[in-house]
Amino acid sequence: MFSETVELYDGDPRVTLTAYIHTDAPELRIAPRPALIVFPGGGLEYLSEREAEPVAVSFFGIGMNTFVLRYSIGEFGHFPLPLLDASLAVTYIRRHADEYHIDPHRVFAAGFSAGGYIAAMLGVRWQEPFIEEELDIEFGENKPDGLILAYPVITAMEFAHRGTINISIGEDAKEDELEAHSLELLVTEDTPPAFIWHTSDDRSVPVENSLIFAAALSSYGIPFELHVYPKGPHGLSLATRETSCGSRALEDARVAEWTRLAASFIESLGS
Repeated sequence: MFSETVELYDGDPRVTLTAYIHTDAPELRIAPRPALIVFPGGGLEYLSEREAEPVAVSFFGIGMNTFVLRYSIGEFGHFPLPLLDASLAVTYIRRHADEYHIDPHRVFAAGFSAGGYIAAMLGVRWQEPFIEEELDIEFGENKPDGLILAYPVITAMEFAHRGTINISIGEDAKEDELEAHSLELLVTEDTPPAFIWHTSDDRSVPVENSLIFAAALSSYGIPFELHVYPKGPHGLSLATRETSCGSRALEDARVAEWTRLAASFIESLGS
């Protein structure tokens, strides 16, 4: 294995992509691997380390080459900066697919909470012309091949996580602006498949965020898998001891199965 961290914007350490890459040993005769980009949560105020490297290492352990995107937050967290960061990360990985021994047609985005908002936003807005113009990329270079969304922020309306939405589009956003940034309303036939999980009693980001996104995917016939666990606090991450910070509430053996289920979902999509 080798690991490296690159600045996605030359000379700007604010946005970085950290790679965890399997050594390409010819003896193993392993085909190019799928890539998974992890978008940690943190309400666009900070980036949760519990939802960063531990997640990347977990999926690395089941055969993927993985990355952690540390995207724009705080005063830089307003739309469209995190979306541009996400687009550039997918493009960078595709352009370095040979170097990283990655299948460029199997690049997936995994987001947690506000990170789920950015990952899902990429899934529904990847085709917008301003992204190509701003980043000088080709059409579709930034489109993820699938999404993994863990207790994601989705809507800017009734069930919104106000902290995330306020940073993204401002506290004084009008109703038409809220609608324009509610991701469930932006799903189209070009949105990639998604694996989604949530807990039904999440008090920070209501489970309705996942339910309405899944319903939107269903309306367009887009493949998805949705798991709603009956209990568990927001921010479970891997739901294992490693990411629990010593809190029993953040450990749940049933919920911890989500990583295996998500990997199986990715495998089911083929290449």
